[in-house]
Formats: sequence, C-alpha cells, structure tokens
Amino acid sequence: MTARLTLTREQILAFRRAVGALDERLPHRARSLRRAAWAGLQDSMPRAALLSIHARVENAHPTSWEHSSLAQIWGPRYSTYVVASRDAAIFSLGRRPDAGRVRRWADDLAARLHAMLRGRKMTDRAAGRAIGESANRLRYASLTGRVRIRWEGAHAPLVWTVPPPAIDPHDARLELARRYLHVFGPTTAAVFRRWAGIAARDAVAAFDTLRASLTPVRTPTGDAWILSADEAAFRARPRPAAAARLLPSGDAYFLLRGADRNLLVPDARQRAALWTSRVWPGAVLVDGEIVGTWRRAGGLVTIAQWRALSRAARDAVAAEAAALPLPDVHGAIEVRWDR
Repeated sequence: MTARLTLTREQILAFRRAVGALDERLPHRARSLRRAAWAGLQDSMPRAALLSIHARVENAHPTSWEHSSLAQIWGPRYSTYVVASRDAAIFSLGRRPDAGRVRRWADDLAARLHAMLRGRKMTDRAAGRAIGESANRLRYASLTGRVRIRWEGAHAPLVWTVPPPAIDPHDARLELARRYLHVFGPTTAAVFRRWAGIAARDAVAAFDTLRASLTPVRTPTGDAWILSADEAAFRARPRPAAAARLLPSGDAYFLLRGADRNLLVPDARQRAALWTSRVWPGAVLVDGEIVGTWRRAGGLVTIAQWRALSRAARDAVAAEAAALPLPDVHGAIEVRWDR
C-alpha cells in the first residue's frame, strides 16, 4: 500500500490559492476565464461570479461574466453558476444520476421544455407554466446538459435549450471529480458528494474509478486524496501571497464544509462570522489568510476585521474595494472599517 503523504495547513492553503489564481492575477483572456471557472463560479448572489473573476483575472470589467467563452447554468446543488461554455456539460450532465426517479424527471422535463420553447428564450416561470411545472422543478432539466440560463438578479432567469452534449455522462462525472480534487483538494468522495449534490454511490464510484491517478494524503483534519499530478505543486515552495483580495459570497476558496472550514479558519467565532446560517458575507484575504468579512450596500463596502491590520494591509484592501467592477456603482467606492 502506498504510504500517505503528509501535508501541512500551509501547504494546502498555498496550493489552493495557487490553483485558484489568487496569488497573482491572470491576463484577461478566454483561457484565464476558463481557469478562473475551473470548478465553476457560484453566482447565486447577483454578480458574485464577476467578483470572483475580478479576484483572479486582470482588468475585469462589469461585463466580464458575459464573455463569449462563458455560460450561465444551474450547476452543483442546482445553484446558479458561471462556467466555461465548453465545460457546461461537466457541471450539469456530470451530476445526472445513472438511473432512478431524478434521472427520469430530468430527461422528461428537458424533452418537454425543448419541444415547447422551439428555440425561444422564456422566463423560468413562464416556461414552467407552459408545461405545467413549477419554475423550481425546471432545475432538474439542467442535469441533462441541455439547459442554459441568464439571471441578472433582479428578475426571473431566462431559460432556453441547446443540443444534447457530446460527452458521455460517466466521463463528465469523472471530470467533475477531477476538477473538485484539483481546486478543493485534499478531499474525499463524501465531501465531493455534498458539493456536487449527487448520490453517495455515484461519488464513491467516481473516486474508485480515479483511484490509480490519486495519491493518499494525511492532513491536519484527517486522511484524504489529491490528484497525483498535483503532488509536486503541493510540495513546491509557496509563491508570495497577494497583499489583498476581496472574495464574494460563495467564492470557491471558501465554499467549504465541515473540517475544511476548520482548516481554513481555525477560530470558531470567526468561522461563525464567515459561514453564517443565512447569506454569507464575502471574505477578506490578506497575505494568504482570511482576516475578516465584507459586505456591500451600493457604493459602501464595510470591512469587519478580525484583528488589527497594518496600514499597508488596509491600503491594499481599500485598493481592492476601489477596483471592484460593480455595474450598479457610479463614482468612488467608500470603505468603512468595523471591529
């Protein structure tokens, strides 16, 4: 049996920042946007995906989330996601069960939706009424990879259908697992299942199929797996962390559960402030550590810091806030500091 590789907290967080392009922004082009969306960009809070892009890609602007290389879908756990268009089937078809009631619902809804729309776009509410279903139930149709959406936050999303994806559903699920391992690793099948919102047996089967390409590791929070191809990056000397980043609610860097939260934020009171029981705030990342939360109301950004920050750190955070590509703000952004 292969000996487990021991990884420290510092190695794990440095790896996650590096693969997430949080230490150094990428040039603004399609390839960079795809890398930023490698595990999807959650967009359940309006324009959260845009702010996640801004944290990773240079010169992001209010319409960067609408780049022709990107698509909006109902992704993991039926949440709104922005993904690379070429990867949309991975985040949708890759979650479809192999059999059972949900599989039948998905296929039936997608077929009826496609036949009714006939190439048109329609709000999910109107489309649901037209086929005798609730708008929320239409989300099951997304599991076929045939549904696209456009949601801007203020109104009901538009929905339309596209041709069936060419990728095999099993291959899509394996790639979804690889994406999760790469961005969120080290991890386990159980954690992958909760993130993707798939059956435990499907998550376990995916990890079992990938086993030859995985390396067992021991972390401060327990035993887990990484992609063997990522081992060298985990062992590498960390790059200098960025001075500051403002990560929006639901950003992949802290879209975590259970023990992974303890690893990222060791203090229980701080964890409760970040992962609230209602809408999460954003996370303030300074020199590679989450040091507080942030919220925005119009052009006012309020920073709740967990510890005293140096003048240089505060200036870096303020500069990040000033650069946020907010479509609804005209003029300078004001920063307010709370303790």
